[in-house]
Amino acid sequence: MYKVNDIINCTVCGIENYGIFIRTSDDYTGLIHISEISSDFVRNVNDYVKIGEKIKCQILDVNNDLKQLKLTIKYLNFKEGYHREEISKLNTGFDTLKQKLPEWIKEKREDYSERE
Repeated sequence: MYKVNDIINCTVCGIENYGIFIRTSDDYTGLIHISEISSDFVRNVNDYVKIGEKIKCQILDVNNDLKQLKLTIKYLNFKEGYHREEISKLNTGFDTLKQKLPEWIKEKREDYSERE
């Protein structure tokens, strides 16, 4: 029986725009919702996993009667050879927007003041 916060090994058995479906070796199924894949914006779920791939997941919620899991990989190095810090080097996500926003605002204000 699984418990919330357990880290488990599973296999990717399906990918949709809204998340990743997994299966465990003891026939539990689960969903990693797109919001639980990364802290950064996830443009394409297929950039993170492939069907048949073995990954590690953390359990958010479990229904042992139905053998269903709600999972996250957001804070894990979820597959061998994958390191979360590699994604942060891509300058994606909201931090980049936060850093660039003051510059963009200044540029727009200058554009409007030149028009007046």
